[in-house]
Amino acid sequence: MINPEVQQTSRVGVLAVVGVGLIGGSFAAALRKAGAVDRVLGVGRTPGPLAQARRLGLIDEVATLAQAAEQADLIFLATPVGTFPALLEGLLPSLKPATVITDGGSTKADVVQAAYGVLGSRAGQFIPGHPIAGAERTGPEAADATLYHGRNVVLTPLPENDPHQRQWLTRVWEQCGARVLTMAAQDHDTALASVSHVPHFLSSVFMAQVAASADADVRLRLAGTGFRDFTRIAAGSPEMWRDIFLANREAVLSELAQVRTVLAQAEQALEHNDGQQLFDLLERAALARRFWGSRSGLS
Repeated sequence: MINPEVQQTSRVGVLAVVGVGLIGGSFAAALRKAGAVDRVLGVGRTPGPLAQARRLGLIDEVATLAQAAEQADLIFLATPVGTFPALLEGLLPSLKPATVITDGGSTKADVVQAAYGVLGSRAGQFIPGHPIAGAERTGPEAADATLYHGRNVVLTPLPENDPHQRQWLTRVWEQCGARVLTMAAQDHDTALASVSHVPHFLSSVFMAQVAASADADVRLRLAGTGFRDFTRIAAGSPEMWRDIFLANREAVLSELAQVRTVLAQAEQALEHNDGQQLFDLLERAALARRFWGSRSGLS
């Protein structure tokens, strides 16, 4: 169990961040800004980004997985989801009984499966999570202490999770300015396929098509804000997004089939010179987008 005094204040004694880039670095920076963490350990594959994270004040020292497991009260996995099984295997031998592990992965069913498969009877120490925030920037220099302000963080708890630890983690995220929601892992993956994974897939496919065209230089010189807004997310981490697409493959394919249906309707209207059908589709899309923008504050 977490110390009741620490739990009550939502304070993290020792935080270990595995992957000190945009997501992990921003988590550490937010907790530092809130005065809610005493010491931050950084774990990563290469020394360069870790040294940069230390220079930027995101972490206090560099640690191995074993050292993180031995010392940390909270371990945040902020690497591509495909790396999670190996990371959990590295943490398990030295993992303290009271340590909480959570993550920032964009898929959850595969992460839950990995937790059970690797941690076994200690899977209750893992509370899966997904902060729905990000940017096309990567690396420690992209870290932003305000990244999670007003953003949703989804937790998909396991039945084995200690309720007090789950409440404590909720308050830790709230210290970062986030709104915390709870839902089932599969429900999360289905919803995120629609509003996160497929948009990135389409943006990347479109960017690849433009870049491969014979007159790509001319097109890109003429591109304006619409092109910029549509392709911005295509600049994200290829490793991370490859893992997300493969991990949530069935939901993404299902969503793409539905997109293809609407695209066929729009193409048909264009082919038949049917201005009314095209206008109706565009109007529905415009009204839905304006409503979402006014409600979400992300217009």
